[in-house]
Amino acid sequence: MMRPVLVRGLALLVAAGSSLWGGYLFLQYTGADGISVLDLVRVALVGLSGFWLVWGATAAVLGVFTPARRPAFDARAKPKGLTAILVPIYNEDPVAVFARIAAMNRSLVALGIADRFHIAVLSDSNSLEAATQEAVWFEQLIREPGAAGRIFYRRRENNVGKKAGNIEDFISRSGAAYDYALILDADSLMEGETIGELARRMDADASLGLLQTVPRVINARTLFGRCMQFSAGYLSPAFARGAALMQGREGPYWGHNAIVRVSAFAANCGLPVLSGKPPLGGHILSHDYVEAALLSRGGWTVMVDPALEGSYEEGPENLIEYAKRDRRWCQGNLQHWRLLAAPGLKWWSRFTFVQGVMAYMASPFWLLLLAASIIAAVFPRQPIVLPALPQATGGIWGLGLAVALVLVLPKLLILLRGMVDGQNRRVGGTGVALLSVLGEIVFSTVLAPVMLLLQSRAVVQVLLGIDGGWPATHRAQTGLTLRQAWSASWWIVLTGVVTLGLTLALAPGAALWLAPAMLPAILAPVLIAASSHASTKSKLPRLFRTPTEQCITPVMKEHVAIMEQWQGKPETDLTASKIGQHVHA
Repeated sequence: MMRPVLVRGLALLVAAGSSLWGGYLFLQYTGADGISVLDLVRVALVGLSGFWLVWGATAAVLGVFTPARRPAFDARAKPKGLTAILVPIYNEDPVAVFARIAAMNRSLVALGIADRFHIAVLSDSNSLEAATQEAVWFEQLIREPGAAGRIFYRRRENNVGKKAGNIEDFISRSGAAYDYALILDADSLMEGETIGELARRMDADASLGLLQTVPRVINARTLFGRCMQFSAGYLSPAFARGAALMQGREGPYWGHNAIVRVSAFAANCGLPVLSGKPPLGGHILSHDYVEAALLSRGGWTVMVDPALEGSYEEGPENLIEYAKRDRRWCQGNLQHWRLLAAPGLKWWSRFTFVQGVMAYMASPFWLLLLAASIIAAVFPRQPIVLPALPQATGGIWGLGLAVALVLVLPKLLILLRGMVDGQNRRVGGTGVALLSVLGEIVFSTVLAPVMLLLQSRAVVQVLLGIDGGWPATHRAQTGLTLRQAWSASWWIVLTGVVTLGLTLALAPGAALWLAPAMLPAILAPVLIAASSHASTKSKLPRLFRTPTEQCITPVMKEHVAIMEQWQGKPETDLTASKIGQHVHA
């Protein structure tokens, strides 16, 4: 297998070469009568945006041709180290969260390895109602098998530092009692076999500081959620394999569903509080990438294993909730600009910071390219600063075809690989997989203009100094009304109407190619509302099926059974009288 540095170099060459070629084709088209300053601005935007587009596609293509070697292990072998399973929560539904914990605990108990794992629920909830319900339902949780002395709950009154501060508080107070910490999110679910193997991997490699799994999205019921779930379950593994190949032992940390070595984490991952006020100052929101970089700087191995299955999470069921979460990620990623010059970081860590920033800056760059092209159409006579280039026949169409291939080809290659490795059978066959891939392409293309505007607004808000904070997540929210969708997206509709209207009035010839981008924006409330409605479990469509729907896993079955049992239990049967006996400071 090629060394990560060679893979990175190859990917950089492909991305840089493709973006330069695309910029040249674009300049041949726009500069047929001479090159203006506006042409140079547009070609720079094409090259910069195209680089990151090709970079992501390159990782996917690498992943298609990378073997998925599923590790063999003895699931009942006890790890040597003691692991704390950390579940940070913030104004969540305690029934759903504690039912997941109960399912994971039962899985560990069934394997006979539960004594090597403690579970700590770390509450940052600032709602009195949420905190009360957590106390009530924790009483139910500690009735689970083997829970005594192993499952703990504590609630911070001052949630400084948000999730990262919550984890840091536990590490500083109780970390010395544990060898490893498995960090989950409130919506995380993991097979006991996977949990045990993560700890055994840490036992086996004394240089391993962090091991990240690739979570699959589960339990989605809406069109929006199911499309994301299919992408995460069917398409993302190839992207993850390619990324892992490039990252090597300087891999990523996504903040959850990962195990860390407590001593390494405590010694290296104390996060600075950035000078100035939020959004670009204060506590670092996207702490995970920073913690991975700090572990790498300390000489520890940080790896991701896409082949290790049994790791799950839930995603937002509508675009509004997705955008709320994305707004926080945008603010956190843009803070990374201030860390690029931090001493001692490896160059790959710095590049990862740039990549995270560009994941959001790419949207306003595409929007600026669109705006510059409209200006060029309205004012075609620009001052010439460079002589004309020889115009290639069909150059702009060739560029358009290249962009389409970059977006679509990796997904079609994943489909072809699925015919060989059996992945298609796990989602209902190649026919179903093909329809799902095509459906995902269509759905994501239609929503792309709406997402572009949402991300562009998020970037502008951050640059203007508007703090988005850390809003609570309502993961299961479905069935948005048109009024709710309109309230969240009226400005997108207005942007689409004004842009298309002005283009029709001032440059009718440009309106035809602008319409595919503006019509979805104008229809944003309809798209948001229509894609948020849930299907019942018995009427889920075959489209966007995932392996976990075709064959539900043991811990998922256990979670469903516990939820059904607990939801039928009257709250009057539960009391919080014994909570103090189980609080772990």
